[in-house]
Amino acid sequence: MSIHREGTSILFSMLVVLVLLNLVFIKALRISRWRYTLLTMASVLLYLWMLYFFRNPSRDIMIQEGVILSPADGKIVAIQPVYEDEYFQEDCIQVSIFMSPFNVHVNRSPISGTIQYFKYHPGQYLVAFHPKSSTKNERTTVAVKRQDGMELLFRQIAGFMARRIKFYPQQDDFIKQGDEVGFIKFGSRLDVFLPLGAQVKVKLGERVRGGISVLAEL
Repeated sequence: MSIHREGTSILFSMLVVLVLLNLVFIKALRISRWRYTLLTMASVLLYLWMLYFFRNPSRDIMIQEGVILSPADGKIVAIQPVYEDEYFQEDCIQVSIFMSPFNVHVNRSPISGTIQYFKYHPGQYLVAFHPKSSTKNERTTVAVKRQDGMELLFRQIAGFMARRIKFYPQQDDFIKQGDEVGFIKFGSRLDVFLPLGAQVKVKLGERVRGGISVLAEL
């Protein structure tokens, strides 16, 4: 398991701040030993949690052309018919995955294909499981088209704690199913918009793994 590149600068800065904070408390403020011990323990635990959050586990991903893989780790919080009005402008099946601060936050491509559409939307920071977060929060919208013409759309959505969304490929790039395509810092959500004919293979409350779990069959 490695540390994701999005975390390297944050982890270094945090290490410096925590070390300086501890030195200030013990040297300048001369707090008692037991209070300093508590501060040190809290600093270590916070840093270990940040290391855990930015983990990037290696995964053996098998390309499966007939299925749509989960683009993220998390919990299924919505499966519903919706009208997608930004790109498709037609009815779709929306499957939403909530990523808590304890999930791996690497985002992966659910299918292989060419990026037909990409747009970043600034917005609010409602809690990621809020029904309106899909259209009100900071987000990206990505449409991928397979070689057989089937298109799929997914959105990275910032949550209450998230303040930065990263998406790496460019429009017209070809991406393989399971490829790492982005990262969202801290709690967030990812919506996938499926064709009406897709057979959803997950249930509400089910936990999924990015690049491993099958969301739907075509």
